[in-house]
Amino acid sequence: MFLVSADEMREIDRQTISSFGLPGRILMENAGRGASEILLKHFSGIASKGVAIAAGRGNNGGDGFVIARYLAQEAIPVRVYLLAKKDTIQGDAAANLHLLPKLNIPVTEILDESDIAKYEMEMRQETFWVDAILGTGLKAEVSGFYRNFIEFLNNSGKPILAVDIPSGLNADTGQPCGVCIQAHTTVTFAFAKCGHHLHPGVTYSGHLEVIDIGIPSHITDKTRPKQHLLSTDMIRDSWIPRAPDSHKGTTGHLLVIAGSPGKTGAAAMTTISAMRAGSGLVTLGIPKSLNPILEGLVLEAMTYPLPETPDGLLDTSSFDQIMELLSEIKCLAIGPGIGMANKTQQLFHRIISESSCPVVIDADGLNHLVGQEGLLKNLKAPAILTPHPGEMARLTGKSVKDIQRNRIGCARGFAQAYHVHVVLKGARTVVAHPDGSVYVNPTGNSGMASGGMGDVLTGFIAGFITQGYPPEPATHMAVFLHGMAADTLAKTYGSVGYLASDVMNRIPQEMNRLLANTF
Repeated sequence: MFLVSADEMREIDRQTISSFGLPGRILMENAGRGASEILLKHFSGIASKGVAIAAGRGNNGGDGFVIARYLAQEAIPVRVYLLAKKDTIQGDAAANLHLLPKLNIPVTEILDESDIAKYEMEMRQETFWVDAILGTGLKAEVSGFYRNFIEFLNNSGKPILAVDIPSGLNADTGQPCGVCIQAHTTVTFAFAKCGHHLHPGVTYSGHLEVIDIGIPSHITDKTRPKQHLLSTDMIRDSWIPRAPDSHKGTTGHLLVIAGSPGKTGAAAMTTISAMRAGSGLVTLGIPKSLNPILEGLVLEAMTYPLPETPDGLLDTSSFDQIMELLSEIKCLAIGPGIGMANKTQQLFHRIISESSCPVVIDADGLNHLVGQEGLLKNLKAPAILTPHPGEMARLTGKSVKDIQRNRIGCARGFAQAYHVHVVLKGARTVVAHPDGSVYVNPTGNSGMASGGMGDVLTGFIAGFITQGYPPEPATHMAVFLHGMAADTLAKTYGSVGYLASDVMNRIPQEMNRLLANTF
């Protein structure tokens, strides 16, 4: 499923009108008709109580005028509150505005704060609202009486249907531009916008409906939006059935370099998660003093004790042994719990620079890259980085707030700049690839905000790559199933209190559900 940016949607509209020849007024008609149908479907009681439409001066307002007309033709009481002078409305929107008097639809101009106060008592009597104020092109902060009007609607406590996007929401980032409509339902046209599926935009949008307005498929194919929403169909289509005569020698061998004193759990969960994802063999390379502990934690995997420093950490004395292990390996996962000592960093840099198999880098491995990101440009094999927002902030020199304000842009920019695959974790995890394509994951919940979840995800990604999946489908499958397992656990245990190890152990069942299509 495509997710479009505001610029992509604008170009799709332009090409549909100019090169295909479908007039903009027909697109507006289709949008308004479809939105009115959704309004009737999701808002019971409007036939008797009526609908108020808040309309802006642009095409979003024009969609609102079309909705008003369709409601009136169904004998539903409707009133338009226009946040502009009637004579300033232009183009297709103006053509639809001029039809309203013929249906006796009242249009009240709201031009400033005094008008809000003047009509406040009347507007408070309205039962249902349609938000057709601001569209997807908004970038600047909402201010003045527009801000006051949006706050009035939010404070009214009345259900609101947003047209295309909640007014005040940035269509690309999902961030409110100072203030934003809190919609019960959003009806968007042709394609969902990125902001609908990123936090907090997903919350502001409420229930999202995407309706067809007649955009030809060849126009979309020509534009090729570079954002996508992961789905069960997409993951299922990526699945490679395992041959009946498979054995552990044909399902891949993974090397995990992880762990240090006090962080044995990270090493164990990464290792076991890879096996839960289907990796045939896993070797866990660890400081030798940790071997007795981890042998008891990872019964099905092999452990490989490595030379260590007096502090029990790995250093460059392990390099030759690790490189020898890598000669028979399909994938390397490195970083969980390895510690931040300088000598460990030196080892890490040498390993990723020399590895000829794909490398999944997480946790302390990511922190060892801070200030040394240029190493990534010269790797011999694909690299998959799995930062949380704090780690991404350190890698980019930005603040966590900056990362969260533009998750797609930050992940994509880093992936393209350093030719790596980036899994930016968090609510609505973003997966970005070197070609600029981005995938947003809709699965997962707030119960995942606990220790070890990232280690489990690292193991899943590495486990799929070990079985022969390229980095793109491997990351998509791992991220989607990781969140899906957590969603299932939340239904069983509640939204808080299940553990990363519960997610890890749930994965085989989720893979089976996915393949059996039992959702």
